[in-house]
Amino acid sequence: MRAGSVPAFGEKIVVGDHPVPTPGPNQALVRVLTTGVCHTDLHAVDGDWPVKPSPPFIPGHEGVGTVEAIGSDVVELAVGDLVGNAWLWSACGRCEFCRTGWETLCESQENGGYSVDGSFGEYMLVDARYAAKVPAGSDPVEVAPVLCAGVTVYKALKLTNVLPGQWVVISGIGGLGHIAVQYAVAMGMRVAAVDIAEDKLALAKKHGAEVVVNAKDGDPVAAVQEATGGSHGVLVTAVHPAAFGQAIGMTRRGGTIVFNGLPPGDFPAPIFDIVLKGLTIRGSIVGTRQDMIEALEFYARGQIKPTVQERSLDEVNEVLDEMRAGKIDGRVVLRLSEG
Repeated sequence: MRAGSVPAFGEKIVVGDHPVPTPGPNQALVRVLTTGVCHTDLHAVDGDWPVKPSPPFIPGHEGVGTVEAIGSDVVELAVGDLVGNAWLWSACGRCEFCRTGWETLCESQENGGYSVDGSFGEYMLVDARYAAKVPAGSDPVEVAPVLCAGVTVYKALKLTNVLPGQWVVISGIGGLGHIAVQYAVAMGMRVAAVDIAEDKLALAKKHGAEVVVNAKDGDPVAAVQEATGGSHGVLVTAVHPAAFGQAIGMTRRGGTIVFNGLPPGDFPAPIFDIVLKGLTIRGSIVGTRQDMIEALEFYARGQIKPTVQERSLDEVNEVLDEMRAGKIDGRVVLRLSEG
């Protein structure tokens, strides 16, 4: 099969021939139709996170495809099913986190395209117990970003505790943020979008944001406060460190701030403001299998429509360069095969 692999950190992805993997117990072999390109894939290629993958490896955790073969003990999937891989490729199922509905915190989890080979190839393996079941009739290009960007922001929005009719700020309108705006609107929230690019703010407006703020044009904290009276919640998907400190000023008393973005460096936290305003600050990493089911249901009902660009596997390095330069609107999805 043709696949793109990372030979060493910081080097270009090499597209070449690889053996088709064989499914083991609880695994299924999937012929990949499409795969989204996530910012995490860029971190994987560059090896710039504290916990690193081990080259050579095949990135990708937004893959959509059809099951072609199953290993032993598989009961969840059948040949022909439309499925996807995800960042949460598998977990132990036994630890405290798995038992209490927080499998995304499992310390023994495997991650798609990171600790196990992912979807930047014509075939991939999935753990049938954790693979996303993609609704029949889904557009394989359009639905791919829901498998990471979608479920990640959906879970994060739930963790803001923002109720219908209340304000939420989405800071950073990129691959995650433009989908977050749509989920927030579908969940009944009022949305203020913050970014530094007018085209991305226009995208947020298109998807239902009532307020848009260009953080380059002035004080975004003051602009959000004036427009909303202080947001009930803030979701930070941006990767610029300044956005994290700004979130505290944007939030009204008793509000909740959730971090999705993972920039390098530390978070500037004014302790006095956090205590005085009674703020909650929490991190959120992707979503559980149940979150994935719910996130895909929003898509199946037509309430979520990711903005996507279809490209080929041979263009993957150009796509990563565009991502580094912040030149991608929405999400790029690679086409691996037809079907």
